[in-house]
Amino acid sequence: MSHTYTLNLLHVVFSTKNRAPLIRNLGALIKNFRGIARNKNIDVLAAGGTANHVHLLLRMPPVRPVSESMRDLKANSSRYMNEVAGGGFAWQDGYAAISVSPSQVTAVRRYIEDQERHHARRTYEQEFTAWLDKSGVAHERDAAADAAPTGTDMSTQR
Repeated sequence: MSHTYTLNLLHVVFSTKNRAPLIRNLGALIKNFRGIARNKNIDVLAAGGTANHVHLLLRMPPVRPVSESMRDLKANSSRYMNEVAGGGFAWQDGYAAISVSPSQVTAVRRYIEDQERHHARRTYEQEFTAWLDKSGVAHERDAAADAAPTGTDMSTQR
């Protein structure tokens, strides 16, 4: 075969430092994520969140490590948030990145774009732990709730 074909879809989640409610203008932050991603050849297929965390559905380039992409998205968006808010903004260390089947893109997009409704019923910690469980990601329940989403790259499933 003379060509390479890839489709790397990831649902990623990360929160503000200590899950503080620091995201006051989610729309502007999402616009910033889209610009950062575009510069790194990453497609943002869906974005959503609340005052303390974000969800992104990303189509990743085949030659770029997830950890590098997440570092760039978080560092540059943090810089932007500090510029517009006058300082004091930080993302929590770590993230979760779960692969998405192409057949599930519509459902994941809907889920991401409907975060406000989800969090009317469940806390971020409850949502995050349930998401890890549903995805088959091995985790220590207390550690996932306490540190969500700190830790390591969770793109590997058990």
